Amino acid sequence: MPEAVQYPELAAQLAAYYSAKIANGAPVKVTAMTRIPGGASRETYSVDAEIDGTSRGLILRRDPAASLIDTDRAVEFAAIGSVYGHSGLPVPEAIALETDPEPLGGAFFLMSRIDGGTPLNPFRIQDIDPHRASIGQQFFRHLGMISAVEAEKSALAGLIDLPDPALCWQRELDYWAGEIAKDQAHPEPIAEAAIRWLRANPPPPAQRLSVVHGDYRSGNFLHDGAGNITAILDWEMAHIGDPYEDLAWATDPLWCGGEKTLAAGFLPWPDAIAIWQESSGCRFDPAAFEWWSIFSSVKGLAIWISAAKAYAEGENDDPILAWSGWFTHAAHDLILASRLAPKFGVEVPA
Repeated sequence: MPEAVQYPELAAQLAAYYSAKIANGAPVKVTAMTRIPGGASRETYSVDAEIDGTSRGLILRRDPAASLIDTDRAVEFAAIGSVYGHSGLPVPEAIALETDPEPLGGAFFLMSRIDGGTPLNPFRIQDIDPHRASIGQQFFRHLGMISAVEAEKSALAGLIDLPDPALCWQRELDYWAGEIAKDQAHPEPIAEAAIRWLRANPPPPAQRLSVVHGDYRSGNFLHDGAGNITAILDWEMAHIGDPYEDLAWATDPLWCGGEKTLAAGFLPWPDAIAIWQESSGCRFDPAAFEWWSIFSSVKGLAIWISAAKAYAEGENDDPILAWSGWFTHAAHDLILASRLAPKFGVEVPA
């Protein structure tokens, strides 16, 4: 293998698999393979391959020994397939899914690589200036377009049960509250107070069932530096549910880069909501948004608590898990406390 291939054994295994299972025996050579850091639930590799003499860029997503989030690779694969080619959404093509760990040392799937973009650091949104408004318009338009996909006819619907529109909230809250209870190293009083409030004040039923990305936010897309979003990434938490779940997570204060007066750190709130409404076909409901916004911070805490446990117990030594268990955990505690205080009659200092 050339020096550019950082993982020669894995590269050789992938070339053999691709030739036998996808290319009908045509010669396949991996010319470059590099690890992309930061994935929460998959090991992610960028791959350059020559397939019967034709160059192709690929992304390999392989299950690690332990991950921050327990997800089903088949669901992620189906989610990408559900939105690929839909109204021009910048989403990679889903190529192959393999549930047998033997060929590559872990179950995996392959998708095409979209070149020509870099990720945005959600804590440095100013890096995209002077293209912030352009990126923001695309960000909320793409989010609405995902929500507009007919969930009942999607590839996802063939793998998972369709929830009752009136109970989407309960399914998600039960799951993430369960993760907190299972993985917490100590009592989490702010999270518990939020969970009690959420159960006592359920949101309106979902206006429609939608494909929910699950982690749509700044940091999970690529941009070209000239004001264009080139790819929407990280579909491992995708499911079918209430479109407000994605809208609330995308605009959670943690991801706004300190720009609290701008939705997701990009646009004035009225502009962002108008774009989302037009592209999703949903009507903005302040009560639904309020519930899902508080839920988003609980969901965040659950992820950071699980990250801390995985790192502390040696299941995964990626430093991002330690950082998540400290910094983002503390940030979401503060966000939730400030949101809950007025609801419990506590005055928050200015």
